[in-house]
Amino acid sequence: MGDGPAGSLLVVATPIGNLEDITLRALAALRSCDVVLAEDTRRTRALLHAHNIERPLERLDDHVVRTRGEEMLDRMAGGQTFALVSDAGTPMVSDPGAALVRAAVARGVRVVALPGPSAALAALVVSGLAGAGFRFVGFLPRDGSERRAAMMAAARDPLPTVIYESPDRTLDTLTTLRAVCGDDRRVALCRELTKLYETVVRDSLGGLVNALVAGTVIVRGEVTLVLEGAPASAQGAGDELSPQASLDAALDAALAAGLKPADASREVARALGLRRADVYARILERTTRG
Repeated sequence: MGDGPAGSLLVVATPIGNLEDITLRALAALRSCDVVLAEDTRRTRALLHAHNIERPLERLDDHVVRTRGEEMLDRMAGGQTFALVSDAGTPMVSDPGAALVRAAVARGVRVVALPGPSAALAALVVSGLAGAGFRFVGFLPRDGSERRAAMMAAARDPLPTVIYESPDRTLDTLTTLRAVCGDDRRVALCRELTKLYETVVRDSLGGLVNALVAGTVIVRGEVTLVLEGAPASAQGAGDELSPQASLDAALDAALAAGLKPADASREVARALGLRRADVYARILERTTRG
C-alpha cells in the first residue's frame, strides 16, 4: 500500500502552515495507508479533511509508543502500512516519533521517508544567514547546565544555529543569547512561516531585543530563530575558557549591550545555568577591583 510494500512505516512530511504545501506523494500515501499516526489528531484530521481523505487516525506520543509500540509493530509486521505525520513539518524534528522509528528499524519493518516541508529549512532560506551548513537544536533546554551548554555552543559555532521557540519565551531566549553572544550578532526571527501573517525580522540581537521590549515587533504563533554563526574570534572560545572566564565574557557582552548590573546578572545567570546571587557577586567583585 501507499509508497511502500505492506508492512511499511511511512514518515510523511506535512505543511507547516499553508495546506497546499503537501506533495502528491504524501497525499497518495495518506489516501492508501491503513492507519495515520499523529501527535494531535485534531490538527491532522483538519489536514485530511482539506484534501478529502478519510483514514483511521491514532494518536502517537511518547506514552503511546511505550505502551502500544509493540502492538503497532505487530500490525505492521502483519501487513499493515502506517503513515506517521507531525502536527506541522517533518516528523521527529522536535516532536514524537523517533522512538517508534528506532523500534521499527530494530524489528526489521521497512521505514520510508516522504520528504517535504520543514520550518527549520524555510527559516534558514529566508534568514539571509545561510551558508555552507547549519546547526539545528530545536527547542533549547529551559534551565541548568544543559541550557548553559546549548547557549555557549551557539555562541561559538561558526555555522548558523536554528532554534524553535514558543512566542511567550522568545524574548527571554533572545535576551540570554545576547548575553552570551554580544549585541551585534545577527539573527532572524521568523514567525507564521507560509501562513497569512508570515513575518521575517532580520536584525542584530541587541536591536531585536530592544524592538521586542519596545513593542515595535510583536511575536505571535510559531517562531523559528536563525542565529548568525560566530566570528572567528569567538569560535572555540568556550573550550579554552575556564568557568570564571566564561562568566566574565558573558558579563562583558551583557554590560556592553547596555544592560544594568542587576539585569545583566539575571540574564547571564539564566544563560549559563548559575545562581543569580553568584553572578551579581562577581559583578561587584569586578567593580571593586576596577
